[in-house]
Amino acid sequence: MSDDRAGADPNDGVDDAVGAGADASWPVALRGVTESVVATLGPNEKWNFAALGLHASDPNDESRADGEPDDGRTRAYTWGRTRTWRNFDERGGGYVQFTRDPVAFVESALGTYERDEAIHPSADAWVRVAASSLGAAEVEGTRREEWALEPVESSVVSRTVPTTRRGYNAVVEATVAASRLDVPAYDTEELRSRLSYFERVVETCGDAREREAMARIDELVRRR
Repeated sequence: MSDDRAGADPNDGVDDAVGAGADASWPVALRGVTESVVATLGPNEKWNFAALGLHASDPNDESRADGEPDDGRTRAYTWGRTRTWRNFDERGGGYVQFTRDPVAFVESALGTYERDEAIHPSADAWVRVAASSLGAAEVEGTRREEWALEPVESSVVSRTVPTTRRGYNAVVEATVAASRLDVPAYDTEELRSRLSYFERVVETCGDAREREAMARIDELVRRR
């Protein structure tokens, strides 16, 4: 794992470079489900940013789509025929990034967010991954595809002392609730109640950037 961006061209297509990296390791220790942002290259040669939950290896997890035992690889899921699903399928991977910027996370999770470069300026660390499908299944009317993510190369851009911030955590949870508003399997009124609660938490405990992110969630939800 390198401490700068040398050796990686963020504008390279992933499909022609998968498997060619020198440092094949995750830049952080993954446990449970870790929320991240992933950039995947679309057919318009723009990098599409989306939220992506990283599921750490767990020998006791029996939820794998292919029914096989845990093989030690990090997994992720795409729901429906999203841009991330399409780009994983066509390009074979992308750039997973770890950011503390709540606005960047909200734009990635709920908006259509594209950039010319793969690495977001707010990323504290990134890892180029190869994505291979483990299978798909219909879950309450929505196609859920499971992906194994193999690190190809990674970089730590900056290091920080971790803190527990209720405002930031509330923004993340609010994006989860907002992303499920259009899913029939979830109760809309319950989700809106959760959003109201998280909004109050951000108003009480958040900083200016987190309040900006919460306002952006409200704007994106009202557009639906």
